Amino acid sequence: MEETMVVIVGAGPAGLATSACLNRLSIPNIVLEREDCYASLWKKRSYDRLKLHLAKQFCHLPYMDFPPNAPTYVPKNGFIDYLDNYVSHFGITPRYLRSVESVIYDSDAEKWQIVVKNMTTTDNVIETEVYTSRFLVVASGENSQGTIPDIDGLDSYGGEYIHSNQYENGRKFRGKDVLVVGCGNSGMEIAYDLWNWGANTSIVVRNPVHVLTKEMVKMAMIMLQYLPCKAVDKITVAISRLKYGKLSKYGIRMPKKGPFHLKETTGRSPVIDVGTISKIKSGEIKVLPGMECIKDNEVVFTNGATVQFDAIVFATGYKSTVRNWLKGSYESFDEKGMPKKGLPYHWKGGNGIYNAGFSRRGLQGISSDAQNIANDIYTNITAALS
Repeated sequence: MEETMVVIVGAGPAGLATSACLNRLSIPNIVLEREDCYASLWKKRSYDRLKLHLAKQFCHLPYMDFPPNAPTYVPKNGFIDYLDNYVSHFGITPRYLRSVESVIYDSDAEKWQIVVKNMTTTDNVIETEVYTSRFLVVASGENSQGTIPDIDGLDSYGGEYIHSNQYENGRKFRGKDVLVVGCGNSGMEIAYDLWNWGANTSIVVRNPVHVLTKEMVKMAMIMLQYLPCKAVDKITVAISRLKYGKLSKYGIRMPKKGPFHLKETTGRSPVIDVGTISKIKSGEIKVLPGMECIKDNEVVFTNGATVQFDAIVFATGYKSTVRNWLKGSYESFDEKGMPKKGLPYHWKGGNGIYNAGFSRRGLQGISSDAQNIANDIYTNITAALS
């Protein structure tokens, strides 16, 4: 058994940022990561053309800006380089291949007990480790596990289907008929990438979405510092309409609520167009409604159309896996593994449990969470010693 002041579960950007903030305050912490590297979603499960969708001034982690020569919209490899420098600079040392099996709060000892499988051992022997800590930071994130909807006939589908976290690029899909399911940023960008690689691409657009350019979003982020969200939404929607016209005739409906109101209240981001919309307008990327079922290699849609596809990419989001291992603590996390508290105090639960990266506000939200958590832990430790 090993005791420390803080255990952080997850070495994605949220876990790294929290560890960095704690290190600056000389607070001992251990970061546990189930993969063999930090930021595994970025390093191992993201597509090649991915870039940060927001300008770099809104995406840095605490106490380290991007280099001045970094592009405004940092590409995947540039962000990974940034994280490598961040980990080195702040002396963050995650323990890899540690799968957290159970976490429970010992109310008598007033400490958290974390049971972990150590998968680094040789000869296929998996050892169990036990950690105890006064504070626990859940940083496994809301994007811990990719989700694929339960569609009738999918199990017997004759083609290939993958989640978007398995998609790297469209090279192997050249000349094939490919369906992308999901019209968020990943779905729209993957559809464009597939078209770029010569795939015959279609995309399912089931829900209303706002479509903006990255310049519109950057402008709105700056305006939000000075104007009410309602005013910013009104301006942004007007500019979007001028840019794209009436998208409903192409099968893309606009939500009734504004893009940044929706982001704040539901976590749903507007689509930042990378060129997909022009291809939809030209008919080079086809828009289809919701899926009804699958029959062999054919997909039946809610409008009655039946189309054959060689492959399907599900850009259908992620879910939290916190409830797989966190026992009890239902006053802090709901049954879906998401914090029960709303903004702005979502990051703090009871009995010394915190969460980082669950605010649905991207890297900017992660940075804020990490600083709030470290400062609150420091305050608690100082108060206990006085």
